[in-house]
Amino acid sequence: MAGIHSAPTRRDRVVRRLVPLVVVLAALCGLVVWAVLPGSGRSGPPTTASAPPPTTLPPTTTTTLPPTTTTTDPGALPQTDALPSATSPQFLVAMQALFGAVAAGTPAAAQVAFFPQSAYLQVKDIEDAAGDYQARLVGEYDLDILAAHAALGPGAATATLVGVDVPMQYAHWVPPGTCSNGIGYYEVANSRMVYTEAGVTRSFGIASLISWRGEWYVVHLGAVVRSGSGGEVLDPEPGAGSSAPSSTC
Repeated sequence: MAGIHSAPTRRDRVVRRLVPLVVVLAALCGLVVWAVLPGSGRSGPPTTASAPPPTTLPPTTTTTLPPTTTTTDPGALPQTDALPSATSPQFLVAMQALFGAVAAGTPAAAQVAFFPQSAYLQVKDIEDAAGDYQARLVGEYDLDILAAHAALGPGAATATLVGVDVPMQYAHWVPPGTCSNGIGYYEVANSRMVYTEAGVTRSFGIASLISWRGEWYVVHLGAVVRSGSGGEVLDPEPGAGSSAPSSTC
């Protein structure tokens, strides 16, 4: 049986004519129009989902902390019985400073490698230890650096440190009560500073290293017992040289 359709009413014909016109006008005006058609079941404007705004992240910043520095004088701290290492970063930096001072002939640049005065005041049980430290030990150290600089010759400024040979097998503990000491320490004699100059390897000795809180420091460079009032160079030799055993204070 064929479907039955009722004839369109006058109202339906008016609506059908108006819809195309409304759509055309909306397109021309750039408007969004919601047409409520008969029987659509909708009674309001469409819900339009807006795109979320872009997420803006705060700029990444890197905070650079200042390098850690310390103003603590190691000599102001108590002694320990730790045996120093010949490869500690502090010792290697100190030896570079010492050789740089020898190459340049500038003793003041090598003070970092020398036994601290505040530690010496704790160690020595003598009258006027501060005067002995400055007049004798530091004075001799400076003279020995200048003597080593002269021994390097005219090419001293081009000399390069290769390494420092510390004969750890000879390291020994110097107990309190010996050599006018109130505090004990480790000592090792006759280490060797090995360097190259003009393509040739040579070396000279460090008469005595002593310990403070697990680090080695120079206390005598050219000699422990001196032959005169001038600077001295300990056993300058071709090549790396050799270290002789000694049991000095």
